[in-house]
Amino acid sequence: MISKIGTIALQRISNFFYALGFFFHVLKETLLFLKRKQVGFKVLVMQIFFTGVEAISIVSLLALALGAVIILQGLTILLQFSQTQYIYIILIMIITKELGPILTAFIIIARSGTAIATELGNMVVSHEIEAYTAVGINPVSYLVVPRFLGVTLSLVILTLYFNFFGLFASFLITQLFISIPFDEYFDNLLSVLNLSHILSSLIKSLVFGMIISIVSSYQGFKVRYASTEIPQVVIKAVVQSIAFCVIADVMLVILFNQF
Repeated sequence: MISKIGTIALQRISNFFYALGFFFHVLKETLLFLKRKQVGFKVLVMQIFFTGVEAISIVSLLALALGAVIILQGLTILLQFSQTQYIYIILIMIITKELGPILTAFIIIARSGTAIATELGNMVVSHEIEAYTAVGINPVSYLVVPRFLGVTLSLVILTLYFNFFGLFASFLITQLFISIPFDEYFDNLLSVLNLSHILSSLIKSLVFGMIISIVSSYQGFKVRYASTEIPQVVIKAVVQSIAFCVIADVMLVILFNQF
């Protein structure tokens, strides 16, 4: 029993250091990718299109729903105390600083994270990875790095879009309760919004994008022999991506509160 526990512990430690080495290898190849743009450039473009452009519709819907819920719930409470001016603080704190980045990350996990793990897993099973290696192409630089850059850049841009669209949608919903001029509404928002809110949102989205792409790629490469392993690694990619994003979010919030 003790030997079994020890074996499992050693295996977990080994997997941790292997994943850490994989992460640093991706970072190294990313720096080299910028020097040899022709390698994997098409993969990068397609990843940005799939992760960024094709996700705009669902991001818009979620941002609209979030803005509407905040306005409906916030104004219902604040109108009772004649404190409607605080709705701007609530909008900035919830949409821009907190829920915008994490909800956008969840969308990317559901769409791109699962797709990356599935695609790489299928490539392992069909021996395409071995074929790349045989002809002298580094699978990490050609397959992982473009996805790493594509997911990270797309998540940053989608988070900015989520923030803007969510705040704009909240203005439209506000008109159903209080008639506020467009310029007055956004002047009040800008008076609350500061650089730390924007930097917090950007840093979170950058970290979340790195986590999702690395975890999904790592799990995709863990497929060994059969296609039946692919659903298992996809589930692990989703669960681990969500867990690491939530942990990173908490750690970043604690870090930002120190400054």
